[in-house]
Amino acid sequence: MSTTEPDALLGPAEIRELAATLGVRPTKQRGQNFVIDANTVRRIVRTAEVRPDDVVVEVGPGLGSLTLALLEAADRVVAVEIDDVLAAALPATVAARMPQRADRFTLVHSDAMLVRELPGPPPTALVANLPYNVAVPVLLTMLDRFPSIERTLVMVQAEVADRLAARPGNKVYGVPSVKANWYTDVKRAGSIGRKVFWPAPNVDSGLVSLVRRTEPVATTASKAEVFAVVDAAFAQRRKTLRAALSGWAGSAPAAEAALVAAGISPQARGEALTVEEFAAIAENKPELSA
Repeated sequence: MSTTEPDALLGPAEIRELAATLGVRPTKQRGQNFVIDANTVRRIVRTAEVRPDDVVVEVGPGLGSLTLALLEAADRVVAVEIDDVLAAALPATVAARMPQRADRFTLVHSDAMLVRELPGPPPTALVANLPYNVAVPVLLTMLDRFPSIERTLVMVQAEVADRLAARPGNKVYGVPSVKANWYTDVKRAGSIGRKVFWPAPNVDSGLVSLVRRTEPVATTASKAEVFAVVDAAFAQRRKTLRAALSGWAGSAPAAEAALVAAGISPQARGEALTVEEFAAIAENKPELSA
């Protein structure tokens, strides 16, 4: 698919010129930090292992620097952009910089949290530079609504990347870690410095790879039931599970009974449990009396 011209990608000068033409000033409200380094976007595409037959969905394409690199490698790219000005400009940018691939690009002008279907073939990969303030909900929503997504690579604030990829027992292991692991196998896939963004953020960024589980978590509990246990356990993460799950179970003794039935110590804390263990607890939720 790499039939593009050598200068098809956007560099720092092109990004600033394009932003000036559009009257775009990056806003903190939407976490807009545009990638201005062509080598970085190509690295992201390589790390994402985008294949020639992939249908890639990109969330928050901004001015299109990553979009163009994805179009070099994938069969199709569907970009979801919430910003009115950026959404209006992106098709023209693709047509101007990569005309031979423009018919493989589709724009969806919407908030990613509201998107329930995408045009064209089902997406096989998700690649995105996600603002820190919406990264986790957008990621989990996309994984939930589009089960055809096999591979995901997101660039997020380094702290968020650490939380997503944390293992049980790690001090930053929490709700994002467990819920991401419900859908996928998660790992850190590299770090990104601040200088490749415009404007440069105040924090470093990290890449996170998420590969869809070949087999879902084996449990009779639903996702909603498992996530309810996870949310309750980490709402009071310093408490033992017996105490933290008392509201979820109806009482502390009922929580203890559910934990014992699941083979989990009532004195354990949520930060020590795997997603499979949370599922086992959900399976043993006691019936609440009327």
